[in-house]
Amino acid sequence: MDAWVGHEVPSLPGTPPALRLYDSARRDVFPSEPADAATMYVCGITPYDATHLGHAATMITFDLVQRLWRDAGRSVTYVQNVTDIDDPLLERATRDGEDWIVLAMRETALFREDMEALRIIPPAHYVGAVESIPDIAAHVRELLAADAAYTLPDGTGDVYFKVAAAPSFGYESHLSRDEMRRLSAERGGDPDRDGKLDPLDPLLWRGARDGEPAWDGGDLGPGRPGWHIECATIALGLLGSTIDVQGGGNDLLYPHHECSAAHAETLTGSRPFARHFVHAGMIGLDGEKMSKSKGNLVFVSRLRGDGVDPMALRLGLLSGHYRSDREWTDDVLKTGQERLARWRTAASATAGPSGAGLLAAVREALTNDLDAPAALALVDAWAEAAVIGAGDDPSAPALIAQTVDALLGVRL
Repeated sequence: MDAWVGHEVPSLPGTPPALRLYDSARRDVFPSEPADAATMYVCGITPYDATHLGHAATMITFDLVQRLWRDAGRSVTYVQNVTDIDDPLLERATRDGEDWIVLAMRETALFREDMEALRIIPPAHYVGAVESIPDIAAHVRELLAADAAYTLPDGTGDVYFKVAAAPSFGYESHLSRDEMRRLSAERGGDPDRDGKLDPLDPLLWRGARDGEPAWDGGDLGPGRPGWHIECATIALGLLGSTIDVQGGGNDLLYPHHECSAAHAETLTGSRPFARHFVHAGMIGLDGEKMSKSKGNLVFVSRLRGDGVDPMALRLGLLSGHYRSDREWTDDVLKTGQERLARWRTAASATAGPSGAGLLAAVREALTNDLDAPAALALVDAWAEAAVIGAGDDPSAPALIAQTVDALLGVRL
């Protein structure tokens, strides 16, 4: 599957500090110290609707990670999946009387357009679940052979992972079993299904059902993959047994990231699956999380269609810290638009305060667990001074435009 079109990222002078990131498993901020080639896996969309601002905020978060690694001179192998077969996609297609393949292709294409408009650096590998099914099925068979999985005895052909086979299960999310059971039921799991060895055991392979698409699983029989094993398989195949960052929204911490890490670690015997499990906060509207189920989505494509500059959207989403749940309001958008206009005016000035000094300060803020609000405040102060004619560095406006472009992804 093809990703979106990228753009040239300016190279900046000097050497930045090491990136420090919060790790959900260790519950603190630690240096990210990848080898020369950094590796990152970010969970992508299930393409049954358009890209909303929650998706955009998450993708911007991990775009910052990639930009900061690149600024430090590292190459980055970034992988993102598309869950182009899953229950919500089939349910939406049935509701609308549409072919599920057509629906998935259309919404994936729209997501690509939105990511390109927001200037998200594309992943090196953009991989669909459907194209990964042979590898997923092979991993499910491997888990069965290792007695880390079992086939439900009800004739459905459904295969489940044994959480008991992963003795460290729960180390990432730090939740109690009661909390895990509640969240599993809320987020696509089936803790109350009869025949399971443990209510928390997640689905690996769903046997074929009448009226549903199915693929050859070899000894598994026809069917389709579970969600968590999809991401584990794609990441292992392209990035290896241990990756630098596994990323997504904080609603993926459990069960998705906990289970996908357990699958990967059981398959490889290597733990932890990720050196940093990094989770972005949710974007809310009118006091509630923005989600398809609540029907309160603000779509990137709709805002773009209304003439909103994607760079103003990006600045609005960067104005809150990535780990915080935060609200999207008209004022957030207005502030982003005003900030963009002010920065563009300042970037066209003939001189300004020290550009090198601001570059160093912005790097310091962003490498401190992606403190984008602090970085925005620093550029604000520089822009206010440049607009009134303060400072005598003639190279500063161009350098600041490059800094904002390279590190924040905002084109002035």
